[in-house]
Amino acid sequence: MTDRAPEPWVEFEADAEHVQREREKARALRGNNFPARDLTMDHVVPVARGGRSVKGNVVASCKPCNTAKKLLTPAERLLLAREHSDREEPD
Repeated sequence: MTDRAPEPWVEFEADAEHVQREREKARALRGNNFPARDLTMDHVVPVARGGRSVKGNVVASCKPCNTAKKLLTPAERLLLAREHSDREEPD
């Protein structure tokens, strides 16, 4: 047996500018309070697809975002967004 740490099975490099931008957005949001009337209960895995109303599957969401999500999971939304961006022709 060796005391060496296992080599990572996935390697990636984070975009430092993106990470910094998102952290700043998160800090700005952390201090805001949103009126309950502006938020909806969003199921990460939609109820219609077997999701449950449990703490780990429910997040607060604005009504337009929740409506746009429809029956998609977060992974499906990302894949759909990627597919649409791949189809667009650059100017």
